[in-house]
Amino acid sequence: MRRARPYPALLAQPAERMSQLVRVMIAAVVAVAVVVAAPAFSALGEQGRAQDPARVSPKMAGHWVNTWVSMPQLTEPGNMPPAPFTQDNLVLADATLRQTVHASVGGQQMRLRFSNAFGGTALPITKVTIALPAGGQAGVSAVLPATIRPVTFSGRTSVVVPVGAQVVSDPLNFTVAPRSNLTVTLYLAQGQNSNNITSHPGSRTSSYLLAGDHVGAADLVGATRTDHWYFLSGVEVWSKSTTAAVAVVGDSLTDGRGSTTNMNDRWPDQLLDRLHARHDTANVAVLNQAAGGNRVLNDGLGPNALGRLDRDVLAQSGVEWLILFEGVNDIGTAEATQAAQQQVAADLITAYDQMIVRAHAHGIRVYGATLTPFGANTAYDDAQGFREAARQTVNDWIRTSRRFDAVIDLDRATRDPANPRQFLPAYDVGDHLHLNPTGYKAIADAVPSRLFHREPLPWGFGFD
Repeated sequence: MRRARPYPALLAQPAERMSQLVRVMIAAVVAVAVVVAAPAFSALGEQGRAQDPARVSPKMAGHWVNTWVSMPQLTEPGNMPPAPFTQDNLVLADATLRQTVHASVGGQQMRLRFSNAFGGTALPITKVTIALPAGGQAGVSAVLPATIRPVTFSGRTSVVVPVGAQVVSDPLNFTVAPRSNLTVTLYLAQGQNSNNITSHPGSRTSSYLLAGDHVGAADLVGATRTDHWYFLSGVEVWSKSTTAAVAVVGDSLTDGRGSTTNMNDRWPDQLLDRLHARHDTANVAVLNQAAGGNRVLNDGLGPNALGRLDRDVLAQSGVEWLILFEGVNDIGTAEATQAAQQQVAADLITAYDQMIVRAHAHGIRVYGATLTPFGANTAYDDAQGFREAARQTVNDWIRTSRRFDAVIDLDRATRDPANPRQFLPAYDVGDHLHLNPTGYKAIADAVPSRLFHREPLPWGFGFD
């Protein structure tokens, strides 16, 4: 029988008998490594990496759910930050930006998302803080000093967002109450070296700009007011597993044209209030992914709905339902001929079907909202009624095709029974296309709360 080959003598010896020479060599290698690495670690600290970042652990079993979003879009010249914060190929250099947002669901831990989806260059963010606004109000420049918390990104206090990308902050122990307002303050030391920047112009909420670094200030005295959001695209909360979100894809009717600045009375806001007044829907987040002038088929103000569905709905945290309420701008901007309107109606129906297929593949139920009237609007209504015929064709398909998981009949909820081509006068903001807060309440009230009861998906869901 062959004898087992013995191990080499050095390896067979216990550690305490290792030769003095080997121990000296190891010590020397370690010493050299420490000396070489020390400048590198120091440099990381100088560039903003926390030396010993406090690790935040989840306080309960749960998942991330977006509590607030804004649809990113390329900023038009008229919606850029006011002078002197916009220069030639330079925006917000050495400037503080403070903006408030309205959360839907609450949580004890949160994180932020920043977007550079449409930036012409990388976006360097130097510092960020989160706080509660003074008086809990939207659109104010002051915060409660005791609530100010620094925000980090992979342990760093600063971050560079590449062109076309977004970044997510580290989780932060910060209690967010349902339907409360939050204040996010950014400082950009270098600014963004482009006049192509990412924003959401239709914020219906005031933001504030001030030269210098004031992220920790209780108030921005002397700041310049602007009613737009820039760079911030989402707030997430760590919430219980029963919390889920409904995303609303739409245009200015959902973005809130005609609502009251700083009052959060768009129809998605009023729907949120109604859902949270009920125990069985108090854990539903409502995410407004709409923009004024947006279209389903072609780019307008912001990319078309077909093109933005993945980013604005499928990539959002915790989404289980989608309300699709968009198409008026497609009809209203297509030529007012019978052929053109028949074509846009057919194309909208195909687009809706495609969006249903894509959302269903992710386990998201899709609710179709009928298109509201625009009779007597000078830009969209035509004397021959071709555009009204297209609207009726689209609405008939929404109601009868059975492709949507449910239908929300907003046409019926807002039209004048005596003149169905127009809004009920009490709802009309005055242009016969947009609604006032009372009209937006009528839309919110027309959305059945039962649509947001969490139920298992039926057999074969998502096959087609």
